[in-house]
Amino acid sequence: MIKVFIAGATGWAGSELSKGIFNIDGMQLVGALSRKHKGENLAEILNLGDVQIPVFGDIETALSETNFDVLVDYTKPEVGKKNIIATLKKGKNVVVGTSGLTNEDYSEIEKVALENNASVLAVGNFAMTVVLLQKFAEMAAKYIPNFEIIDYAHQDKIDSPSGTARELAHRLSQIQKPTVHVSNDEIIGDKASRGANLDGVQVHSIRLPGHVISIETIFGLQDEKLTIRHDSGTSAQPYVKGAILAIEKVGTFKGLRRGLGSVMEF
Repeated sequence: MIKVFIAGATGWAGSELSKGIFNIDGMQLVGALSRKHKGENLAEILNLGDVQIPVFGDIETALSETNFDVLVDYTKPEVGKKNIIATLKKGKNVVVGTSGLTNEDYSEIEKVALENNASVLAVGNFAMTVVLLQKFAEMAAKYIPNFEIIDYAHQDKIDSPSGTARELAHRLSQIQKPTVHVSNDEIIGDKASRGANLDGVQVHSIRLPGHVISIETIFGLQDEKLTIRHDSGTSAQPYVKGAILAIEKVGTFKGLRRGLGSVMEF
């Protein structure tokens, strides 16, 4: 039985995952983190039945009063990093669903994980179609040295680029850095119009009404191009299956792994 604690359990994605874990064999939802609902019962908030699932306001109290095996963090970057490091220092494993953490953040997190014989599985997006997009994009990047990423989201998403885009840029950069046809110094006009450079990959973030979350990698060769794209709907349900798989797999290694595909067989 894997005992799971969810930070951000009352949010859009966290609430769906909480329901999924509650209804699956082999896992037990033992607690949650939410400053807004501190002291309440998560089971009552999410209509899970006549059980007690305490909600804490901070990770330190949760760690001292609750016994769990895996923390799933669905918060904001600055809060998430604090939660992750505090949990790792107790030798517990972590699944990261929080967007906005940087490569530098993950370097620090990996160091703490190794020091405490714990593991972190950082997943920018738990949807299975995103896992496949990442894998297909990695395959394409081996043969096409020209590519950029477009990151779409609704107008209220405050992290930019998204965790999905950051993770994809990182993974593609490990295959090869894309060709630079016009250097930053050669650009005439506003250099910012070319987007952000993450690990050598150009990333463009669009935040507009009408979008939920989408990610697109565009590859180009002379007289041909390849576009690989994922589009999500309005429900958080697609992320539940992947998150449950991540919880099952996070204890199978030590240190840090990035992307759900890193613990899957293809």
